[in-house]
Amino acid sequence: MNVEEYRSYDAVGLAELVAKKEVGAGELLYAAFKRLHAVNPKINAVTMDLMEGARAEAVTKGPLAGVPFLLKDLGAALAGTVTSSGSRLFAEAVAPADSALVRLYREAGLVIFGKTNTPEFGLWPVTESTLLGTCRNPWDLSRTPGGSSGGAAAAVAAGIVPAAHASDGGGSIRTPASCCGLFGMKPSRGRVSFAPQGEGWAGASVQHAVTRSVRDSAVLLDIACAPQPGDPYFLPAPAQPFAKEVGAKPGKLRIGFTTGALQAQKLDPECEQAVKDTAKLCEALGHTVEEVTVPGDFAAMQAAAGVVIAASVAATLDAEADRRGRPVRESEVEALTMATYRRGQGVSAQAYVRALATLHAFGRAVAELFETYDVLLLSTLGSPAIPIGWITEDPKLIGERLFAFMPNTQAFNNTGQPAMTVPLAWSSGGLPIGMQFVGRMGEEATLFRLAGQLEEARPWFDRVPPL
Repeated sequence: MNVEEYRSYDAVGLAELVAKKEVGAGELLYAAFKRLHAVNPKINAVTMDLMEGARAEAVTKGPLAGVPFLLKDLGAALAGTVTSSGSRLFAEAVAPADSALVRLYREAGLVIFGKTNTPEFGLWPVTESTLLGTCRNPWDLSRTPGGSSGGAAAAVAAGIVPAAHASDGGGSIRTPASCCGLFGMKPSRGRVSFAPQGEGWAGASVQHAVTRSVRDSAVLLDIACAPQPGDPYFLPAPAQPFAKEVGAKPGKLRIGFTTGALQAQKLDPECEQAVKDTAKLCEALGHTVEEVTVPGDFAAMQAAAGVVIAASVAATLDAEADRRGRPVRESEVEALTMATYRRGQGVSAQAYVRALATLHAFGRAVAELFETYDVLLLSTLGSPAIPIGWITEDPKLIGERLFAFMPNTQAFNNTGQPAMTVPLAWSSGGLPIGMQFVGRMGEEATLFRLAGQLEEARPWFDRVPPL
């Protein structure tokens, strides 16, 4: 199989070829390897080569048997390999065993042959770490692929793999998927286990994938949604496999939309227009579409999330300091991470509990909207992909620029609701613009049905970057 033929299939399609013995798992891995070496020097998406182990483990059993796959270098442990979390502090942290999700992936037949770039501890919506280097967007090498799953999204967009593991604590699946023209589903809280770890950022963090096709995302979520003993959050199994929802009729949905920026002043005009165009598309597909105001105190939510994140970073670094018996040095983490660490060290127990109460109150407020509407539509990001280095080039503007870029994603990590970005629009400069759809807690099925309908109405699979 040549590389162009390999890139013409999604993960489900490749698995079907293996099952029919029309192609071997080794042939797929070799095609992925060739594509990796052709494009990765330009984008720096894959930062750990596990090809030797993958070649030995190529299998032909499971729903995605033989499909090449990549893990994000954060949140997913592969036995015998380093999980650096994008940080020099953990550059030699070898995992003793697979995490639950990685075990499920391997049982499904996925062939893991590398790990992808991520910013330090997944703290940023761009992928520019000191340890792993800058990751670039295949659509425009001067721009970010987003973050924190930037390496995953860049690898999928560039055709190295059809799907890759990703995680999302404030938009880290949806942001890079939007920047790179991919489909990105953030599942509900509790849908995918973090075992053997507990929770991330008070339940805001979730794991799943970025994909080119909707059905790949659905199949991967079917593989991943297996609660593990002792999970602090878990959801009942879906009524039927998510894969069966893709292509099923969604019915006449009540869709509320907003052209607003929830945590910033306003959207880029092209993103605002894309929301309006998508609302018209949904109406043309037979849905009831109305403009709405999203309830909730977004400033209070943002501040409370900042407390939780800072305290979580402090807990992580202090645990490592205790493990090795000496403090974390400033030279071991990036300056902005150290600032977050220092802030977290000053968070009291009372402040942390009050922050959680604020986040829970915010979730209840937003839930009121979904008493009336099945789905909320809004722009995934405040703008198309931004230039590399833009957020941090002026220290005085970091906060303002951060939320100008990602005003609409963090809210739904803190409510725990499922949210997906769908590549339905493009800027005048040829950059992807993702549209975000949010569903009720636990209702990924509704989103997958809608996504399948949108994919059929406005296909994007064959729209690939010129890299």
